[in-house]
Amino acid sequence: MLEKLESIYNRFLQLQEQLSDPEIVSDMKRFTKLNKDYKGLEAIAKMYLKYKNVLENTASATSMLKEEDDAEMREMAKMELEELKSTRESMEEEIKIMLIPKDPDDDKDVVMEIRAGTGGNEASIFVGDLHRLYTKFFETVGFKTEILDLNEGTAGGYSKIVFEVFGNDVYGTLKFESGAHRVQRVPKTESQGRVHTSAVTVAVLPKFEMEDIDIRKDELRVDTFRASGAGGQHVNKTESGVRFTHIPTGIAAESTDSRSQHKNREIALQRLYQKIREVTETRAKSEHANKRKSLVGSGDRSDKIRTYNYPQNRVTDHRINLTLYSLDKIMDGELKGVVDALIMAENTSKMQEGETA
Repeated sequence: MLEKLESIYNRFLQLQEQLSDPEIVSDMKRFTKLNKDYKGLEAIAKMYLKYKNVLENTASATSMLKEEDDAEMREMAKMELEELKSTRESMEEEIKIMLIPKDPDDDKDVVMEIRAGTGGNEASIFVGDLHRLYTKFFETVGFKTEILDLNEGTAGGYSKIVFEVFGNDVYGTLKFESGAHRVQRVPKTESQGRVHTSAVTVAVLPKFEMEDIDIRKDELRVDTFRASGAGGQHVNKTESGVRFTHIPTGIAAESTDSRSQHKNREIALQRLYQKIREVTETRAKSEHANKRKSLVGSGDRSDKIRTYNYPQNRVTDHRINLTLYSLDKIMDGELKGVVDALIMAENTSKMQEGETA
């Protein structure tokens, strides 16, 4: 464990030195990537220094206990060793969790989509409510966001909201949100006070760079087209829709989410990367597919991952059987408790998997 921590700390120092290099500072793309790597190692680097200090103090107290003749000093050393032992054991458990291999996509920014599902007007209204929840949550964790597309629904709601989220460990924080979010409440339009059940789907897409996936530009075909459907007259006047096709595999992805063709190119390419990544990972992990059920489900839109019950002020995450009676606070952005519980459950599962491997 100590050797692994030392290796990580040396990498942390190396990144620290690189971030002060004028050549790197002038290259914003490279600087941003290295800074993310640096921030990702900061917590474990600090833990390493604390752990190293505990080990050094333990060695010093052990030496004193062996060599000291004075009874009072020996007693002090013995008490210190007991405290240090407890501290070391606690730190080692924490370090084990910190050393669990992260999903390589965890530090990526994301494109996030909230879309109305079953439930008509009530589903559209809840799209706006969920977007407000996430926006307030982003403020508490320091994430930045930018709206890409916003389609108004009926009764003051939205049929779809698409937005980008930027920051540190964004996908690692938000990846558990993919799936169907069910809401149970009395709609404002309900005159008899009956509780209705509606559903909203959330999709969280990590943003890949070209170098993240082995795709050559000459293997891509790009087509532009006029988007159809709701969204305003401009949609049919300009070829804002973009479709990418990966010629070797035939995998295609498109986007009409934005009015900007440039933005749609970016979104369509991200979706293509995601599809190709999923195919690649499915092949690589086929042998292990039946070993354990994924903590977060498949991300399929039929997965009901969470229920928001307004009459009981209750939120239930069905994947980890977590129930909290603080819906009002969660809808006001206090989502961290739910996110932390999901991350802890995933880490526990990974640790158990490692023990039985």
